[in-house]
Amino acid sequence: MSLKSSALFLSYLLLNCVAKASPATVVKLSYGSFEGKSSGNLVEFFGIPFASPPIGDLRFAPPTPPKPFQGVRQATEFAPPCPQQTLNFTPPGAIILSNFSEDCLYLNVIKPANIKTGQKLPVVFYVYGGGFQIGDTSQVVGDALVNRSLTLDTPVIYVTAAYRLNGFGFLGGKEVKAARIGNTGIRDQRFALEWVQKHISAFGGDASKVTIWGISAGSISVGIHTLLDDGNPHGLFRGANSGGPVVLPNIISQQQYFDSLVADTNCTTSVDRLKCLRDAPFDTLMAAINNTPDLFSYQSIRLAWQPMVDGDLIVRDPQISVKSGKFAKIPLIAGCVEDEGTLMSLSTLNITTNAQFLEYMKFNFFNGISDADLEALEQAYPDDITQVRIALLSSSFSSWAPNPFSLKGSPFNTGTEYAVTPQYKRLAALQGDLLFHSPRRSFSRVAAFRQPVYGYLDKRSTNSSVGAVHGGDLVHWSGTSNTTDFIATDALIYFTHTGNPNAPPGSISLLGNSKWEPYGSSVGNPPLFTFENGWPAIGTTSDTFRNEAMELLAKLSWNEIGNRGV
Repeated sequence: MSLKSSALFLSYLLLNCVAKASPATVVKLSYGSFEGKSSGNLVEFFGIPFASPPIGDLRFAPPTPPKPFQGVRQATEFAPPCPQQTLNFTPPGAIILSNFSEDCLYLNVIKPANIKTGQKLPVVFYVYGGGFQIGDTSQVVGDALVNRSLTLDTPVIYVTAAYRLNGFGFLGGKEVKAARIGNTGIRDQRFALEWVQKHISAFGGDASKVTIWGISAGSISVGIHTLLDDGNPHGLFRGANSGGPVVLPNIISQQQYFDSLVADTNCTTSVDRLKCLRDAPFDTLMAAINNTPDLFSYQSIRLAWQPMVDGDLIVRDPQISVKSGKFAKIPLIAGCVEDEGTLMSLSTLNITTNAQFLEYMKFNFFNGISDADLEALEQAYPDDITQVRIALLSSSFSSWAPNPFSLKGSPFNTGTEYAVTPQYKRLAALQGDLLFHSPRRSFSRVAAFRQPVYGYLDKRSTNSSVGAVHGGDLVHWSGTSNTTDFIATDALIYFTHTGNPNAPPGSISLLGNSKWEPYGSSVGNPPLFTFENGWPAIGTTSDTFRNEAMELLAKLSWNEIGNRGV
């Protein structure tokens, strides 16, 4: 053999060895094969279809399986986002997504490159947020979380799936109810979870060990999934990390937004208005959706587009399901950031007087509120945010007294600082409690008697004017923050493996320096594992703060459920 031939033969052997040593980047599924890409210690698959494109006759319809194909398709780029609603206000740091498409039902899978033969890894399934109006899978890639799991020698696989938003995913009204196509955005999520059951083994995943996790609208979605079919998860997941179920509107109460789309798409005189909306040009329908209120419109968290009680998929209000024990009996992480309401209260800066505040409460949240309850609400969230209710030792009643560091205004523990308007901190406190803290507390107290519940409170803030802002904990859970403590990320990884967020003995995680006590370990003072400012700073907060106020909100919310009906 010549020297040249020997060199070529040696090169072939070396290349062949490298090819065999490289991680497999092609997966074969029941409907086709996909090729991902290697990225360090990971293999990443982007843009795998889990449903047929929801276009044409499938617009507004529940998801259907993807069509089979021959050959191998590339899965190396993010698919276009689902249609995004234009917002009245762009929050600082928000990523505005463009180039969106109705053909958007795709998912991503991030897995370790070298999964041992026969090894099946637990799965983190992430549901993105965005007020059910915006959002996309590209916002949390998942590589940081999976890499961290490798560092801990506790590897996981990460999956995130797109779901339809705004009017495309959460169309309401009587026509939608009659067609039994409400909550298609939630149906998309459920369909993606079913895809995981069928196909995650091809990636080295364990379909019996799926944890669902979400932030913001994703958290609300996760709470809903724990309630569907009277709380039977059908093996789709065995753990959940969310804030808990919230009060939802009745699908019929959303008729006005359906009618708005009908008017703006010239479908008013159509015999079949739903079909007319299906047939409307995409740009026309998108413009009509952009004419409806968004998260930063005056009505704020009373969203035009959101999950609804439709009597079909969501058969009753989540709070009724919670009270009747019809929720998944699985390990739960349930928590909030401290200042959940500051961001969405930026849309109500024109509310500057007590009278306007009270009118807003009646118009926006509590239509049938009595004068007595409205007065109680006025006291629970006082006009003067430096007032705090102090129990008098010598009597059974309580009174108001000034306190310069009152907890009554959000951002909390800042006195009168950051009061953008005279009513801003008051509104921020109430809206954060109404949508997040109160439902989380109600759910945790009920669930803790039936299953492991681990509560948390995140007080970390990077901007004092909005405090520990809504959604600000996402970077900590996903491992993408600039910090090196990874405590929340590690807790999610361990929880996905064992159903317990605590670090095992011998772990390198700083989480091992603290004990995350179950919520039910103290009936009178249920503990919240608390992420504080500083590195690393962990404490415990008793989940009894603003108790009178949140009990009132729970009562008023329950009254609203009765007024709305099913």
